[in-house]
Amino acid sequence: MRIRIVDAFTDRPFRGNPAGVLLLDGVFPSDTWLQQVAAEVNLSETAFAHPLPPGGHADWALRWFTPAGEVDMCGHATLATAHVLNEDSLATTGRPSGPVRFAARCGILTTGFAPDGTVTMDFPTSSLTPVAPVPEVRDALGVPVTSVHDTSAHIGDLVVELTDERAVRELAPDLNALRGYSRRGVIVTAAAEDPARGYDFVSRGFFPAFGIDEDPVTGSAHTALAPFWARRLGRDELVGLQGGARRGLVRVRLAGDRTLLTGHAVTVIDGELLATP
Repeated sequence: MRIRIVDAFTDRPFRGNPAGVLLLDGVFPSDTWLQQVAAEVNLSETAFAHPLPPGGHADWALRWFTPAGEVDMCGHATLATAHVLNEDSLATTGRPSGPVRFAARCGILTTGFAPDGTVTMDFPTSSLTPVAPVPEVRDALGVPVTSVHDTSAHIGDLVVELTDERAVRELAPDLNALRGYSRRGVIVTAAAEDPARGYDFVSRGFFPAFGIDEDPVTGSAHTALAPFWARRLGRDELVGLQGGARRGLVRVRLAGDRTLLTGHAVTVIDGELLATP
């Protein structure tokens, strides 16, 4: 069974966020096997997809697993899967893939391809509800907090605004304390110090309860970061820079109840999984 590792939200290897991608011939194998593969790959997410019968609402069924469990929404592994499908189309037909519709836990997700090689994904926009700082999260971060917002059930994160970009970059949270937090994770964010550098806001994402201490570039989190920063900056099209040691750029466009996420991807490993179901 062919397995690929794709770096998403970057156009260069060893940057952005790596994801495993397995395209299956038939229906999904058992959840146990899917989880075992994701644990073996040991990246923040591994995507599994299989084709659906023609004429339906979607072209492929898509699921995502972290090393510790299944998630309802994942941006970078969706980007990686679309990238693989486009590579396969180019290899077999000489033509890029057309739009691809994925049936996932969070609904139908559509991806499209541009001549410059970028992939644009159509995701549901996450709601934002202002909340008081969660004591255990505030203590785990250990820095001043400007605002805190809860997000919708699709992603289930806290968006925590810090004072400035430097505070986000230098943050060293207590991951053991965050590991006991019951939600999916915590996204810290701040406005860019200098938008002339090519991005409007920065963020980092921590998901230790799902086996991911820090996720390099979390596409799904940008369905909440897009409306958060659109309101503050007065623009619906923005660029976010996410990451600590590994970084990537996510272009976002807020379109009401949908958020368009755009980025590059590059395949870094193309191999064979011998432990088939």
